[in-house]
Amino acid sequence: MEQAIADLQKRLAGACYVADSSLATTLVLMERLHRPLLVEGDAGVGKTELAKALAAVNGCELIRLQCYEGLDVETAVYEWNYPHQMIAIKLQEQTHDTFAEREAHIFSEKYLLPRPLLRSISQPVAPVLLVDEIDRADEEFEAFLLELLSDFQITIPELGTITARTVPRVVLTSNGTRELSDALRRRCLYYHLDYPDLEKELRIVAAHLPQIDQRLATLLVRFVQGLRDIDLRKRPGIAETLDWVSTLADLHIDLLSQDLSLIRGTLSCLVKTHEDQQRLDDETFTHLIRNAEAG
Repeated sequence: MEQAIADLQKRLAGACYVADSSLATTLVLMERLHRPLLVEGDAGVGKTELAKALAAVNGCELIRLQCYEGLDVETAVYEWNYPHQMIAIKLQEQTHDTFAEREAHIFSEKYLLPRPLLRSISQPVAPVLLVDEIDRADEEFEAFLLELLSDFQITIPELGTITARTVPRVVLTSNGTRELSDALRRRCLYYHLDYPDLEKELRIVAAHLPQIDQRLATLLVRFVQGLRDIDLRKRPGIAETLDWVSTLADLHIDLLSQDLSLIRGTLSCLVKTHEDQQRLDDETFTHLIRNAEAG
């Protein structure tokens, strides 16, 4: 088990994803138990990137279902190709087929358009199925999803029950905008992903931007870490950190205090609401820079 965890951490690192031992342990259990994984945490902590990294290390397809309010079966599972069905009906008018034969032809897999959930159980090689932001979907859709997570099968009234060719690796993410059902949680392994500490975020920066000077990266990540401690409506995520570090490296910045006006202008990489921009006044901005450079 320990060797499997260490190997997975190494493989994830090769896909530019830094995973600590607790997350790697959960992922190993996910693989061995064939259980879905529910990952909760604030936006920007790397939940979606985890699914992408899993697909990369397993050399398989990533199938993504982006959830939203009003998500329905036709969008998530399947729909019929109505224009082609109508053409087929017109052509069949010239045949002597019975009504049952015509119906069987029209409602065959030839005219079925698979959407993410159906595609995920139809692959010859097990994919990673990312159900992103499940908390944004309605409770009715969450209940429908339970059939897939329980038995990895989907029922289509016109065709019957379709059982998975291979069991997908399922990652569900949630930002906590609503409470998920106990039934869903029971079917999943669980992991809470938080913002990385200083050491881990520096490792993430080094993995994605290996050309960046370590001293500069340390200054910038210290600033971002301090910024997250302020009462912001939207704290900067890891992607914002990478954008900002790359930007300042391109500007040949050595110290945050060398050009306060320029640095202030680049904060659009990190601070994404007008309310938060107003909250980050000159005094707070200067304080964050001093703390970052003081270490």
